[in-house]
Amino acid sequence: METTGTVWSCPFDYAEALEFDPQLRQMLETDPVARIRMPYGEGEAWLVTRYEDVRTVTTDRRFSRSAVRGRDFPRMTPEPIVQSESINLMDPPASSRLRSLVAKSFAPRHVERMRQRTQGVVDRMLDRMADLGTTADLVEHVAAPLPLVTICEVLDIPEDDRPRLRAHALTMMNVSAANRDAAVRSKAELRAYFAGLSAERRRAPGEDLISTLATARDGAELLDDDELAVMSMVLLITGQDTTTYEIGNIAYTLLTRPEVRGALRERPGLLPGAIEEMLRFIPFRKGVGIPRIATEDVELGGVLIRAGDVVHVSYLTANRDERKFDRPDELDVGRPTVPHMTFGWGAHHCLGAPLAAMELEVVFGTLLDRFPGLRLAVDPSEVRWNTTSIWRHPLGLPVAW
Repeated sequence: METTGTVWSCPFDYAEALEFDPQLRQMLETDPVARIRMPYGEGEAWLVTRYEDVRTVTTDRRFSRSAVRGRDFPRMTPEPIVQSESINLMDPPASSRLRSLVAKSFAPRHVERMRQRTQGVVDRMLDRMADLGTTADLVEHVAAPLPLVTICEVLDIPEDDRPRLRAHALTMMNVSAANRDAAVRSKAELRAYFAGLSAERRRAPGEDLISTLATARDGAELLDDDELAVMSMVLLITGQDTTTYEIGNIAYTLLTRPEVRGALRERPGLLPGAIEEMLRFIPFRKGVGIPRIATEDVELGGVLIRAGDVVHVSYLTANRDERKFDRPDELDVGRPTVPHMTFGWGAHHCLGAPLAAMELEVVFGTLLDRFPGLRLAVDPSEVRWNTTSIWRHPLGLPVAW
């Protein structure tokens, strides 16, 4: 398959509830290795949309994340969200050492300890929601506060600091050009905060995740101070926002699909697999993330990508590729397990995925159990959706029970 020769203009601004972006669908079907222009950054990039091609780009050493450093690459936000020292901009084998150290902090015994903390947070929040009577906003009372409280509990961040840190994280995700200076300031302030906090935990470790990271060893290896600060910051940002949005998205999906809700009530054992299927099915963001740079000429899908070219991948389209998933546009909670790409792939698969999956299981297992009559209190067309950031999610979900 050759590229069509078209250069697609890709604002990636489609935000109609959780409908799939028609432009992305068209590219998957007609131009799977396409040339694109984006709202910010210099020049053009490639966009790779098929599952197997995405897997190649994310695992083949000829595509480098670290080569992105210092480049004004095509992107969605005015200021790049990623930190130059972050694991997100490392290639193997440099990233392998860091991933090995961090992965130890997400070992099953640590996640199980976090599950107990998360269950306590969920129970308290649902108690408060139940006290309201028979109606509430699920985003306000669960989706928005829960992941921040949970990740802050897991990182042991003082309660007084939490609102300020969340505000900085939200500023960094904003896509408006006028926001650039504020985003730069927020990134610097978050960085400074976590440099101080992680140094404290290094001196006097506790039971929290930053302390676990600070003391994790792989042979003689430890995270250095910069790595520890940046990793703590990445965990705060990715550990709260993406989970907040996915709680809202999964809740909306369940509330608008009574047959799925009914199946999970009757057979709670389906829940872990159903969450994986909803993560695959739901278009959780609007476009693409951090690209890679081709370090030599590579042929992909019949298209020649030149050394030095910027290459973006779409995990969204990979999750809807009919070559990989039977009936990809159907939500099937009994679907045989095929690995989805919502948490990324290869050397940059999300290290916090076990924490996110655990949190979603606790939230929806408890919610379905405690509120068996839960339903959307407005028509689905009245639900308001985010339009200002890279993420897709409901701004409010009025429910009744």
